[in-house]
Amino acid sequence: MKIVIEVPDELNLKEDEIKIAALAKLYELGKISSGKAAKLLGISRIEFLDLLGKYKVQISPDAEEELLKDIENA
Repeated sequence: MKIVIEVPDELNLKEDEIKIAALAKLYELGKISSGKAAKLLGISRIEFLDLLGKYKVQISPDAEEELLKDIENA
């Protein structure tokens, strides 16, 4: 599915910013996993979880636990 959204120029938003914001909100609502969101953005899961802070989205306890395991195993 493809969705087209018209955004006023005065908002000065780039396409990537809108995509990240949408995926962050979907993650917050529990509609998408951090791994799937990261894959759609072409970044690592850790990078996506880091981006969530910019959008004031809390990392789920499960994701936080998995993140700590990933860091320990790196």
